[in-house]
Formats: sequence, C-alpha cells, structure tokens
Amino acid sequence: MSNVEERPGAARPSTQAADYYADPAQRSLLVRSLFNGAAQHYDTVNRVFSLGSGAWYRRRCLRRAGVRPGARIVDVAVGTGLLAREAVRITGDHGALTGVDISEAMLAIARKKLGIPLIQAAAEALPLAPGIAEFVTMGYALRHVAELGAAFREALRILRPGGTIVLLEISPPGNRLTRAMAKIYIGGIVPLLSLLMTRDRRARTLMLYHWHSIANYLSPDIVTSMMASSGFQNIKCETEFGLFQLYTGRKADG
Repeated sequence: MSNVEERPGAARPSTQAADYYADPAQRSLLVRSLFNGAAQHYDTVNRVFSLGSGAWYRRRCLRRAGVRPGARIVDVAVGTGLLAREAVRITGDHGALTGVDISEAMLAIARKKLGIPLIQAAAEALPLAPGIAEFVTMGYALRHVAELGAAFREALRILRPGGTIVLLEISPPGNRLTRAMAKIYIGGIVPLLSLLMTRDRRARTLMLYHWHSIANYLSPDIVTSMMASSGFQNIKCETEFGLFQLYTGRKADG
C-alpha cells in the first residue's frame, strides 16, 4: 500500500457514502445489490443524468485516449454496456472487447445488447491472463471500487507493455456555485425524475447513492497519485465543467 492509500478517509473510497452501509467491508455487496435492483432502469436514468449526451461524450473520450480499430479492450465495471458499446463502434470488433462486472443483472442486460464476452468479477480480482489488453477502460465506476490500489494493479497486470488505462469519472466541483448546481441537479432532480419515470424506488435510491458517492469522492490529485504508486506512467487528468474527469495512464514498455 502507498502512503496515499493509508490516509484515513482520503484514499479508501470504502469509507465514503457511509449512509448506505454500516460495515465498509460490505461495500461490494452493497454496490452489487444496488445495481442488481435497478439494472432494468439503468439506461433510462442514465439518459436523464447525461441529458442525452452520454454516448457522444464516452466515444470522444475513448478516441482521445487512443482507442482505435482493432484494439483489444477489457472494460471493467461494464454495467449495461454503455461505454463498451462506444468502444465497439470504434474498434469494429465485438470479439476484441471483454466486459467485467460484479452485478449479474447488469451483465444480463449487456449480454442482450452487445454480444461480447462477459465475466462476473470485481475490479480488484480480474480472472484474466496477464498482458491480454491494449486498453483497460472503466466508465464512472471508480467511486464504487472498495480498493482502488488493488484495482489499478490488476489493470496494470492485464495490460500489455505500452498499454493504456482509460478512466471516466465524476468528482465534486471545487467551485461553490458549480457544486451547488450539481447537488440540485444530480442529487435532487435526477433521483426524483428517476422515480417518476420508472415508478421504482430502487432507481431513485441508486441515483441518490450516485450523488453521495460523487460528493464525497477523492480529488483528482489523489486518484492520479494512486495510479502512479500502482505503477502507471504518463498519467493525465483532463477535467471538463469542473465535474467530469478523463484519466489516462500508460504501462511501461518492455
């Protein structure tokens, strides 16, 4: 463990969003339960959250990170396949992308939508051979990982020399006005609309969890420090609207 990971409440996301569980060791069970319960509504509430721009933004981030036709990709926390779908559109090869997720309900939806190889597993313990991927991707799931250092080391292990990790995430804005606006929209309007559109309280609960996990999440400086301590090089973090981050890092050649 790096010094960053050992800082109480700073680098262990399992200490965040405590209202949703009593024992941090149970975080994986909580996340799996939340996403299993709301899986059927996830794409609907995601469109509300992103105002319909999610697919375009995901595709742009992948291209900026260097994803290209023919690339072999492992998409960790694949969910219903929103990021994986855009990766397939770029690579043109369903067989070149493998999706991994802890939620069997999310995987069932992804299986119907994408037709790519799928594995149920946690980001911290990937049942994949070393050096099989040119890219490891993860879309808006860092906040749900209990041990980021372990997840980063697993990503590094399955990447080929010179391979790239691509992470899309959301962190709380530093600007007070922007943060207040994000709280109103993400923490208030989105959960309410999710309930009204789905008539399912589980969808509202999931989106409330999303906001609390965002509002209490690690700063980009801590995330990039943990990436570095896990072995990644050439680490970059691009932030848009003070809210959305695109992290990239590279595995050393040779």
